[in-house]
Order: sequence, then structure tokens, then C-alpha cells
Amino acid sequence: MDFPDVFNYVFVAIMTGVAGAWVFLLRSMADSFKKTPLLDDFEMAEHGHPKVSVILPARNEQGFIERCLDSLLDQDYDNYEIIAIDDASEDATGEIISQYARKDPRVVHVSARPKPEGWMGKNWACVEGYKKAMGDLLLFTDADTRHSRSVIRLAASHLLSLNLDALTAIPKMNCLDAWTKITLPILSTFLHTRFSALRVNDPAKKTGYFFGSFFIIKRETYEKIGTHEGVRAEIIEDGALGKKVKESGFKMRMVRGDHLIDAVWARDWVTLWHALKRLMIPLYLQSGRVAVGVFFAVLFLLFMPYVFLAYSSLLFLQSDSLAVLFAASAVSSGLLYAAGLYDARELRIGPKYALCSPAGSFVVVIGFLFGMMHAKSNKTVSWRGRDYSMRDHVQNSISV
Repeated sequence: MDFPDVFNYVFVAIMTGVAGAWVFLLRSMADSFKKTPLLDDFEMAEHGHPKVSVILPARNEQGFIERCLDSLLDQDYDNYEIIAIDDASEDATGEIISQYARKDPRVVHVSARPKPEGWMGKNWACVEGYKKAMGDLLLFTDADTRHSRSVIRLAASHLLSLNLDALTAIPKMNCLDAWTKITLPILSTFLHTRFSALRVNDPAKKTGYFFGSFFIIKRETYEKIGTHEGVRAEIIEDGALGKKVKESGFKMRMVRGDHLIDAVWARDWVTLWHALKRLMIPLYLQSGRVAVGVFFAVLFLLFMPYVFLAYSSLLFLQSDSLAVLFAASAVSSGLLYAAGLYDARELRIGPKYALCSPAGSFVVVIGFLFGMMHAKSNKTVSWRGRDYSMRDHVQNSISV
């Protein structure tokens, strides 16, 4: 056997493993979509009618916050308040909140004090809002999230009927630009395995996770896990907070709320790029070796099938090994495409964007690579108009 044939058969083995992994991932995705409980599907039980404090941090959100506040003020639950925190905005966000507060007493306008050293901005804003909250239940949401009229009532009743300590809902992810629509279906395939609702809802699993756009938690539970102060330096604070709830032995649940809640994941190319890097930085800071291993796993799962398919399709008639490699990479690429199409359908993203999955895969891989490089260099991380130094900040939002 010639030396090139040896390499080709090694690649065949890799592509066979990748194909097997995608069969597993597709099955996990199907189970996640079918078996994840719904926010509005639960067995109702008798319970009280406690006050809910909606904690809404906002920084430079003038383009979104009115839509969010309008949806929150239209709720059919009659015992709630909205703590809207202006987190040192440089646009009209603070004035918009102030206008709403003057018109409706349910809106409490909070101007966050200057952020202390060592805090992420959103984490600090959430604590500032919590200090003003009067409710026994705390519902955290984002300024770019829109809520159906019944979500507060359903979330509170779901939590209390099942005697939960915390509940988080998966929103519909709105994509505002083409690059996000191309990238998100590829990226979210992994959320249906590592951070799926089936793992979060399984008491035997250690996985805990919150969607920052919507989670409700009992006040006493929030205080016992240390509030957002306990995750003050975390970049992915919602993941870290959910992880603390699960590890502390509290009862939590993840449900689908994409028919009732919609949120914005990335607004343009710049925020998409920073979001991709932000996913990898905590993992690298926690364990560089594991992060490198995850990067190569992502590289071979998301991108290399297309590379091997292109390579072998040009030369597959020249040797049997190339013909076998062509077949193996074609199967792997086909399964990757199928996963992207399936996820795009569930995310309600047009199939034409899923067909651009090679470009989406490339963006994810490069974003993860630059995230690791960024973490390794100990440079600052830009998010929501602020720069944060990562030096000496160990991240614990992702279990490795």
C-alpha cells in the first residue's frame, strides 16, 4: 500500500467516526425536540399568587426595550412589577425606561451604580435590580426579548405546581442578519446534547443551564446560591447560575417556550463574532487542554467532512482509497447537512440558509479558534460596549 493510501484510509476512519457521531447527534436532537416539556403544558396544582419581580437589565437597548416593556406590561398576571435597570447606557435607554415608569407604576426605573472592579456588567445590573425587587419570585429576562401575554402567569404556575426552585424557557431565536441565520443552526446542534433539556431535567445528570432571556427562580433559592454576586466575573452568567442551582441540589426544569417567547441571539456580524468567541473563552480559561480538544472535535465534526469531500471528489478515480474516502466524506457531509436542515426547521429559519452550512461551519470554527487565542493572550473581551480583562478570572459556567 502506498504512503498516500495509508493517509487516505486514516481519513476514512476519521470520517466514519464523524458519521457515527452525527447519527448520534441527530438522534439526540430529535429526542430533545420531541421530549422537552412545554412551558404551557403541565399538571396544574393549587398554589398561591405570589408577587413576581421581572428583572430587566438593559444597556444601550433603545432599539429593543420598548417592544420588551410593551409585552411585559400586557401580561394577564395581576401581581407583578418590572424592575428595569439602565446599565450605564450611552443611548436613550435610560430615558425610555423613565418614560415608561412615569406612565405605569408597575415599572420601577433603576439606574445602576458604577460597576465595581471584577464584575461583568450584566451581572452587576441584575444585582442592582434584585436589591429593589419586592417579589417572592424573580423572573430574569433580556431587553431584546418579547413575551406573549400569558408567560408570567404560566411560568409562575408551572414553577409552583411542580414545586420547582427554578424554571428556564427556551425562546425562539430571532436572527436579524444572514450570517446569524447561516451559523445558528450549525451551532445549536450541540445544545441538544451537552445542554439539552433532557439532561437539565434529569436529576441524575449534573448539567444545569439557564437561558438568560427567560428564567424564573424563587427568591430564597437565588439568595442561597449567592445571587449574581456568586457569578460576578462569569462571561456566560446564565450558564454559570443554572449550574450553581443544579449543583446545589435545587429542583430546576428547562422547558420549550419558543411559541411564547422570542429573543435575539446576535444582531449583526460584529455581535455574532463576539458571541462565538465568548462561548470558547470560559472553557479555555477553565482548562486549556480540554478547550483545544473541543476545538478539534468541532473542527472535524463541522467542517472537515466538506474538506475531505472536496479533496476526494477531485481525485477519487485515481485510487481505491480515494473512492472510499469520497464515500465516507459524502455520508458525513450529508448527515451534517441533514442536521443543519433539521435544526433550521425547528428554529424557523429558511432552508436556504441551512444549505449554506459549509460557510456557517467555517464561521463557527474560526470564531472558536479566535476565542481560544483571545483567552490565551489574556486580552480584554468586548461585550455590550464594554471591555473586560480576563486576567485572573477563572470561569466556571461550563463543566469540563
